[in-house]
Amino acid sequence: CRQTAAWLQTGFDPGPIAVNVSMVEFRDKDFLAGVRATLNDTGLDPRHLELELTESGLMQDTGTTIANLRALKDLGVRLAVDDFGTGYSSLSYLRRFSLDTLKIDQSFVRDIGGDTEEAALVSTIIALGQSLKLGVVAEGIETQPQLAFLQARHCAEGQGFFFSHPVAAEAFATLLESGLYQQARAF
Repeated sequence: CRQTAAWLQTGFDPGPIAVNVSMVEFRDKDFLAGVRATLNDTGLDPRHLELELTESGLMQDTGTTIANLRALKDLGVRLAVDDFGTGYSSLSYLRRFSLDTLKIDQSFVRDIGGDTEEAALVSTIIALGQSLKLGVVAEGIETQPQLAFLQARHCAEGQGFFFSHPVAAEAFATLLESGLYQQARAF
């Protein structure tokens, strides 16, 4: 959060910074207070923070999950379901969870070439996300054909080694300047 706030102050807009949250952290009684304190301490506008929770984790103790998600939304934090398609969620929960983003698991993206079941599933997840007015991020993009497939279906964003391997904050600033990061954010 601190680094994102610093980038924003220098004129770089990296978009929402995504943070993976384990369900142990998410269910901790001090989690919401910790998120609130971090935002206050760093001065980061909550809309620049996106918390990622796994699909299977979201389906555990749904009453508590819904209450915590609503509290985070009230703070202004964005919410994403990570590894979408690998869990066992009910589609009705997509509305009840007040999510902003679906992240398609890389195991589906890996084999989307040609007429495969994965291609059909990825196309369906993209269409589902679009119809529910959710952002859709494809994980694990490694090749130009994968990117072309996703662009043809109007997938909103992507991540993977095709764009960059993980980098330190200083190198990420260079990616921001080069425009490559913007390419990953908006096909």
